[in-house]
Amino acid sequence: MIEDNNISSAWIRTLKHIIECPGNEITPLVVSLTEFNESPAFRVALDSDLKKNDKAKVHTVAETIFPESLYVLNGYDRHKLYKGFLEILPRIKKIDASSNARGTYFERLIAFDGGPKGKINQLENIITSLQDRVIKRRSKLQASIFDPSKDHTEGAYQRFPCLQHVTFYMTPNGKLILNSFYAVQYLYERAYGNWLGLINLGKFVAHEIGTELERFTCFIGVEKLDKLTKSEGQNLLDLMAEKANL
Repeated sequence: MIEDNNISSAWIRTLKHIIECPGNEITPLVVSLTEFNESPAFRVALDSDLKKNDKAKVHTVAETIFPESLYVLNGYDRHKLYKGFLEILPRIKKIDASSNARGTYFERLIAFDGGPKGKINQLENIITSLQDRVIKRRSKLQASIFDPSKDHTEGAYQRFPCLQHVTFYMTPNGKLILNSFYAVQYLYERAYGNWLGLINLGKFVAHEIGTELERFTCFIGVEKLDKLTKSEGQNLLDLMAEKANL
């Protein structure tokens, strides 16, 4: 269990725990964040290391969960965001056809394949429910990413979707909590961007209902060190200490 008010610090603590303990996984891991501070110098240093290893930058990973830049571009209008995202979705899938063949995270949130019911905008259902402020059934405040009809495959290696599920909760003081669930998460390549993207998603929902995001909690079945050895992980920590003063 890692509880912090800084995304950068939480990521570093997770990496340190894996390095100091046997194996290269944490099973399970719970990360709970408030205030959502971040070290810009840390982000620059991590992005530089990711680029060196031909991995996506933190911002790129975060945008797969919530396309904040598109939200800003559309004047913080969520309906324009939905429409604009679905319009460019074919291009997004074409850019990385191997990863996006079964869909994208934000697509599953706003256009989940409901079979005979058609496409379901799970986020809009949650937002309109929260706007009422009288939640008769809290189980309604959840959205699925994993789709058994598409994702139960026999492939030996499947990267999407690692994020399975998100739920929302309104506290007695009217603030918002976002919970997320991962079967497997890749610490080096994805975790920081995942957490940032989910926090941005929570802030989006909070903004749309006129409140603030109070806490983000991520439940992970298996947190993997993925592409790094422990010695490489320690070298990365040393680099962060030097460049980001962490």
